[in-house]
Amino acid sequence: MSSGAQPSRGAGGGWTRRRFVGALAGAAAITTVPAPAAPRADPADATPPPKAPSAGPTPSASLSTSPSVSSSPASRSGPRPLFLGTYTSVDGGGKGIGVATYDAETGVITGGGVVTGVDNPSYLAVHPDGRTLYAADEQSAGAVTAVRLPRTEVLGTRATGGAGPCHLSVHPSGRWLLSANYASGSVAVHPIDASGALGERTDLVTHSSPAPGPGQQGPHAHQFITGPDGGHLLAVDLGTDTVYTYRLDEAEGTLTEVSRARTEPGAGPRHLTFHPGGRYAYLANEVDNTVTVCGYDRATGRLTMGEPQSTGTGGGTNYPAQILVTSNGSYAYLANRGHNSLTRYAIEADGARLRLLDTVPVGGDFPRHISFSPDGRLLFTANQRSSTVSVFHVDGGSGELRRAGEPFASPVAVCALPL
Repeated sequence: MSSGAQPSRGAGGGWTRRRFVGALAGAAAITTVPAPAAPRADPADATPPPKAPSAGPTPSASLSTSPSVSSSPASRSGPRPLFLGTYTSVDGGGKGIGVATYDAETGVITGGGVVTGVDNPSYLAVHPDGRTLYAADEQSAGAVTAVRLPRTEVLGTRATGGAGPCHLSVHPSGRWLLSANYASGSVAVHPIDASGALGERTDLVTHSSPAPGPGQQGPHAHQFITGPDGGHLLAVDLGTDTVYTYRLDEAEGTLTEVSRARTEPGAGPRHLTFHPGGRYAYLANEVDNTVTVCGYDRATGRLTMGEPQSTGTGGGTNYPAQILVTSNGSYAYLANRGHNSLTRYAIEADGARLRLLDTVPVGGDFPRHISFSPDGRLLFTANQRSSTVSVFHVDGGSGELRRAGEPFASPVAVCALPL
């Protein structure tokens, strides 16, 4: 779609998030899309990193029953760190960011402790150097928090300028934190200093148009990530049925919209994942229970929508959550919250096609978030309603999934981040 009017800047919107459990209130058709234009290499940005202001006041924080957490590269022996997101404001929720370890061979999880002083850390991401963990504090006064590893020291918290931040990511340069405010329908940028701490927000953009899709009362930004070219950022908005592409000014940390891609009305796009080749992406649509193959032009950041296709879960309520792609680009996995399963797709035609293979039960209820271990041999699912984390062995050849023992108990598990 062509670029529309520039969204308004600033906070906006009320608390309207459809958290399906009230987080803050207590073989299918093959779709092919046209190949985008051949990518052009973007010039390297030689601007030195900005000096971010020092982080704000550090909240009262502590780590109970301190585990041994290492930020060294992953290995196939010994325990590896696992961080767990939760809601602290609901009955039975967690006390902060859960800290555990897992065995990289067997997938067995062992409990460790909790980083307290972080409210509703519902989504987690790690800095490219592995030394700092970031949490989205999903509440009405949205915030993001930085935690230094391996000592799990809380470095500080910054306001996102919106309500209900539900996703964050770190720019590949390691200099910018990107967050999506669901309730306000806005996206924010924060600078990251040399210590990993966050500076004051450098930009905030609210999705004021197009009009909300069927059944939606306003924009609902659900994801904010960097495209494979590194210079474009993509914001997935469930409320407006739109994926917005922005150009990031890497010197100032500001955003300029360059294009928009519209889904089918009422699709409710939630999560976008790129193929390793960089020319295609896969979009999970939460509301209409579909997945879309998209073309991507690395030179312009333009996304092109293909035809929606089945999740393999039948006609019932499903709410697809997140989609992952293996590092070799051969398979994709979709988390189905209503169906409590993982859909496995074969990726064909250099990324242009998804072919549905099967669905596998997760052994838990409402798989909200899925992630690979760094080596891609394990897949973790955070099962929100059953308060568990399931682990699967991933067959590198066939892409088949095999459960690694019984699920691990973790209060209101909404994110599992293995390092």
